[in-house]
Amino acid sequence: MSDLWAALCLVAVLEGLVLFAFPNAWKRMAEQMQAMEGRQLRTAGALLLCAGLVTLYLVRRAG
Repeated sequence: MSDLWAALCLVAVLEGLVLFAFPNAWKRMAEQMQAMEGRQLRTAGALLLCAGLVTLYLVRRAG
């Protein structure tokens, strides 16, 4: 359970870093996402989810 909390904290750190370092780029990206259809966003989310799971598997397997 502590690994889950650690992972969620890292997500918060990375998202905060992006907002801190590139606020205008983040705003433009959010505006572009508003224009996208739900299906496109779901597809992008599914691809990102799969990439994250594969990467997590490989990192855990190597360690």
